[in-house]
Amino acid sequence: MKGVMRFGKKGKLSPRYVGPYRILKRIGKVAYQLELPADLAAVHQVFHISLLKKCVGDPASIVPLESVAVKDSLSYEDVPVEILDRQVRRLRNKEVASVKVLWRSQSVEGATWEAKQP
Repeated sequence: MKGVMRFGKKGKLSPRYVGPYRILKRIGKVAYQLELPADLAAVHQVFHISLLKKCVGDPASIVPLESVAVKDSLSYEDVPVEILDRQVRRLRNKEVASVKVLWRSQSVEGATWEAKQP
C-alpha cells in the first residue's frame, strides 16, 4: 500500500466515490481526462471509463444560493417551515410519533420524517 493515493480519505469504510468532476477530453476509446481540484494535484488526471460513474444533473435539486445563508465554514442551518403530516407508528411495546417537516431550503419532495419532540 506504500505510495497509494487514497484521495484524502482513510479507513476501511471510506467511500470510493470522490465527487463529480468535469471531463476535459476523451483520450482513446476508454479513457477520459478530468478537471480535478488543486487538493487532488498528486492524482493523475486520466481515468479508465470503468472507474467513472455517470452523473445526471437534476434541475429540481439545484438550490439558489441566495435563499440559503452559507456560513464561512461552508455550512448552513436548515430551518423548519411547516409540518405537513403526522403519524404514530406502533412498535411492540411502544408508540413512536413522527412528523413530516418541510425545510426552508427544500421543496415538498425534500420533506423528511422527524421524531416528534415532547
